[in-house]
Amino acid sequence: MAAQTQGGVRAPSPTRAPEPVPDPGADGRLPVGRPSGPLARLRSASRTPPGRLRTALAGLVALALLFGVTAAWQSAQRSAAARQLASRSEPLSQDAAEIYRSLADADATAAAGFLMASAEPPEVRKRYQDDLATAARLIPQAAARSGASADAQRQLAVLGEQLPRYAGLVETARAINREGLPLGGAYLRYASNYLQTSVLPNAQRIADGEAAALDGDYDAAAAVPWAALVLGVLLLGALGRQQVLLFRRTNRVFNPGLLTATAAVLAALAWTAVGTVSAGTDLHRARTQGIDPLRDLNRVRVEALQAHTAENLDLVSRGATEAFKERWDALARTLTASARDTGSVAGLLAAPPERARQQLADARRWFDEWQQRHAEAARLDAEGRYEETLSKTLAPGRDDTAEAAFNAAGQQWAQAGRAEQAAFDAAAGGVDGTLAVQAAATALLAALAVGGTVRGLGRRLAEYR
Repeated sequence: MAAQTQGGVRAPSPTRAPEPVPDPGADGRLPVGRPSGPLARLRSASRTPPGRLRTALAGLVALALLFGVTAAWQSAQRSAAARQLASRSEPLSQDAAEIYRSLADADATAAAGFLMASAEPPEVRKRYQDDLATAARLIPQAAARSGASADAQRQLAVLGEQLPRYAGLVETARAINREGLPLGGAYLRYASNYLQTSVLPNAQRIADGEAAALDGDYDAAAAVPWAALVLGVLLLGALGRQQVLLFRRTNRVFNPGLLTATAAVLAALAWTAVGTVSAGTDLHRARTQGIDPLRDLNRVRVEALQAHTAENLDLVSRGATEAFKERWDALARTLTASARDTGSVAGLLAAPPERARQQLADARRWFDEWQQRHAEAARLDAEGRYEETLSKTLAPGRDDTAEAAFNAAGQQWAQAGRAEQAAFDAAAGGVDGTLAVQAAATALLAALAVGGTVRGLGRRLAEYR
């Protein structure tokens, strides 16, 4: 700075006073000043006993909140999946399977009625009409349940358009047959081919899609909440460590607040573990005694219906093609191998409920009887004795035909299906409620843990004020 002048005399430049130098201590070291900056002050404060307590309090509260939110969220998610499984995905999967079975049964029944012609009993006609009515009723019902699934909606819409066309072809075949013209058989075979190659594959895609959705809901409901369990164990360990540290520093054996928090976390962990095991057990029973047996049973019933259709259409064709004999042979081999490998024609790899086992045993007996009667009819057909073959295969009012044995097996399969559905409903019905209660309980216990932690460490912090 330039020197200032006053009255021609240059004034001396001001100088800054030198900063005082701190005196060294007894050990010759200079004292360290207070840390500057918020982070430095925070680090310094955290090294003091109150600072360490505040850090521990913040960490424990954060961990308890994270545990409570995670445990409650996972339990709520599993509860929603279990509710979806019991109220939507499993019924919708069964509806899709029933649509397929009803159409397959309509095909077999139409062929049987065609063969009986004017002697067709009213109950056969009614069965055919009931099958079509069931499919027509379940298609919009499934569309309403399928929600926003655009693919399922499109397939159901196509199926709804295909059903009247198939019914029209069958009625045309029946009308021509009543006039005694052989063209009626060709129309019926065309109707059956349309059902087998266009309608049923579309119904199968719908059933497969709903089965995949059911599996997804089951997996979500049965999932183990590993994140909540791990966080709970970590929180439990952190609470235990903090109590050990307090005991070493204060010689106080118990801290009521931290003991309350520890007990709350233990209870939440136990509730989560026991609830998970209980829900998993119920869901496993729902799968092994409901979902899996029903799927196998639906598959067998459909394959048996397709074999029965081939059996009847072979008679409608009067030897014009070997395709129906070949289809019968292929399906019969599949069904017989299923019976041999599993001991039940239903192919039940999983154990069915006790109430279904007697029906399945009776169905197996009638299935074997059906096979034997069909073999006898096939022998007569090979000898050119068509009328005898027809009477051996189906005849109104008689119970010694292949048709009667097939119907008896079908009745037993239907009863077994109802028993398996009841077993599923009993096993899966209350799982969502169990998990919903678990979600609320873990949230409350986590809140209690937070309160106990704040009280326990807050009292210790108050001692430093």
